[in-house]
Amino acid sequence: MDAIRRAILIAGLAASAGGVRRAAADGGSGKDVTPAVDGTVRFDEEARTAAAQDFGHVVQRMPAGVLHSASDRDIATIIRWAADSARKIAPRGQGHSVFGRSQVQDGIVIDMAPFSAIHEVGNDRVSVGGGATWRAVLAATLPRGLTPPVLTDYLDLSVGGTLVVGGIGGTTSRHGMQSDNVLEMDVVTGQGETITCSPASNPELFHAVRAGLGQVGVITRATLRLVAAPQKVRRYMLTYPDLKTLLADQRRLVAEERFDAVQGAIVPTPSGWTFRLDAARYFAGDHPPDDKMLLAGLSDDRAAAKPATLPYADYLDRLVALEKLLRSNGQWSHPHPWLMLFVGDSHVQSVVAGELDRLTPADLGTFGQIVLSIFRRAAVTSPLLRLPDDGLVYAFNLVRLPATDSAAEADRLMTANRAIYERVLAAGGTLYPVSAFPMSAEDWRRHFGPAWPLLREAKQRFDPDHVLTPGYEAF
Repeated sequence: MDAIRRAILIAGLAASAGGVRRAAADGGSGKDVTPAVDGTVRFDEEARTAAAQDFGHVVQRMPAGVLHSASDRDIATIIRWAADSARKIAPRGQGHSVFGRSQVQDGIVIDMAPFSAIHEVGNDRVSVGGGATWRAVLAATLPRGLTPPVLTDYLDLSVGGTLVVGGIGGTTSRHGMQSDNVLEMDVVTGQGETITCSPASNPELFHAVRAGLGQVGVITRATLRLVAAPQKVRRYMLTYPDLKTLLADQRRLVAEERFDAVQGAIVPTPSGWTFRLDAARYFAGDHPPDDKMLLAGLSDDRAAAKPATLPYADYLDRLVALEKLLRSNGQWSHPHPWLMLFVGDSHVQSVVAGELDRLTPADLGTFGQIVLSIFRRAAVTSPLLRLPDDGLVYAFNLVRLPATDSAAEADRLMTANRAIYERVLAAGGTLYPVSAFPMSAEDWRRHFGPAWPLLREAKQRFDPDHVLTPGYEAF
């Protein structure tokens, strides 16, 4: 993977040299050529260095400046300037990319934090800024007894950042991806136009933005579907003797819909792999659901089962303890070479068993795990979210949390990611595009397959100068 780092460095130096020539009037800072905006464009080293990093800590690209926008008009102005100046633009929400996708060398990073407002909460929808976090959305909707139907396990991701990749959660089997539950968006396109889009109005843009990797526009406002929120959750942590038994019970539960959320995991332990299922049933009032009824016929180690009742908000925020631990021991700032894939039901047993034979606990880290969660393919409707052809699909994610900040170890794991991806691809699987390894333009064409013309034509129409989100290297 040293070759990857060298390629990134060479590309960065080349882009930087071009930027110096374009901004020579003031010594290369870009200040004289940046148009006036209502907000601010920061060129100081502190702002630029912060925008050159992300949660992955494996790719660094130094921008020329960082836009703190005051309006859609500011974003449109900077995008038009970038097109005229042969520069690039990268929107950045909370910076949780793991492979530099929200970074840009010698261009302008748009800090989406100013677009974090919660505009309006209705009976079945909420309108929010693209830079709002899902935590902020919940803070506004839960007091009204409402919730988005699908939430990622980590609530501090931005709305816009998840909608452009899909956004998967424990309730995806019932409600699809987060991108399937957006009703309308305000988008600033790569031509600097602000367009409101929905399934009925400007549908080409609407379908190209959802799970479209930020290639055609910047989401500044999104209207999200809401459903009634439960008050409490009855949660069951179940343990299984092997992979086959875990998969069988997941199939049963998704067919019978006993639970509102079902998520599987494979955890490294000193004695080998441990297979787990996290199942949740929502309810209201003081009478929890019947444990015996919900667990009847399952093949878990019942003596090891851990049922618990907790408030809905606490259940949604269940990763906060792990985050605090990783921050306290320094691992939050280590590289995070994560791998996110989808595997069809017909190949899941052989694919996952084969990878478990190759993996060691060190490949994940003491606090890492493999996510293996089932959902129905038919629940997902975003046309650019690529899935295997099987009716049942599994999220197969390697959540790697290395105990070291070694660049060499991160390189080793990213090389392994590419090899796993190729094996999964050969078995009919697909990529969830938030993974830590490089993808070429040809790789992306192969990834999108029959959906590629939709994205390519939208790119030609809405971002013909290829200004937006260059970190994916899709065009």
